[in-house]
Amino acid sequence: MADTPLRPRGRHRDAPDTDGVFLRLITMPTGPERDRLRHEVIAAWLPMAERVSLRFRKCGESPADLRQVAALALVHAVDRFDPRLGYAFESFAIPTISGELKRHVRDHVWALHIPRRDQELRAAVRAARTRLEQDGTGTEITTARLVAETGLTEDEVRRGLDADGVHHTLSLDHPVAGTDELPLADTLGRADRALELVIDRQALKPLLDTLSERERYVLYWRFFGNLTQKQIGARLGVSQMQISRILSRTCARLRRQLLAAA
Repeated sequence: MADTPLRPRGRHRDAPDTDGVFLRLITMPTGPERDRLRHEVIAAWLPMAERVSLRFRKCGESPADLRQVAALALVHAVDRFDPRLGYAFESFAIPTISGELKRHVRDHVWALHIPRRDQELRAAVRAARTRLEQDGTGTEITTARLVAETGLTEDEVRRGLDADGVHHTLSLDHPVAGTDELPLADTLGRADRALELVIDRQALKPLLDTLSERERYVLYWRFFGNLTQKQIGARLGVSQMQISRILSRTCARLRRQLLAAA
């Protein structure tokens, strides 16, 4: 936890009275009795931890995961709390739990990692938008109104709006707005192997013209006619071994020429 001094806060109305138990915990030796008291304290404060996790329910993480993060943070708070400092446990635990939840959201919820400053701008702009939506005027929420509401510059507001777009990702099966259920995947470009072959063939064409007639036939029958080396040899009246040597020699020469021209 940060080294900044804690300030006493008023206790929540349903906060359990565990002051005496905490005093006992810091003086008790390790053992079954201390473990039992520790578990009782954690269970007593668990509703408070779950209440803090509700503040993050719109972040995109599942409620169950948020509750788990809050519960683990509560355990750390119980183990680190020293009642002799004179502060209520709630004043210590709430910042601890909130901090862990913020770190979890920052590290695990964002679809793309963006700088912390942009995340802060996003939060400020979202809060301002919510306030403007609730003012009852029904006026369009423009960038200028967000600038006036947040006190940020226009560039910062735009950064906050842009950051909001990367908080979640869409499934490739998600329908595109304005289309007749056209999935997002059908609108994305992809590598076209046929185009790559066109480039390769155009680069090879002048080199193929330099080959002998036999070499061109061997290459054509092997790679376009899908004949075996034995079948090609039967057509030319030579052995399969000779066809193999022709293929190896011709391909090696074409490869060298292509590399030299690159």
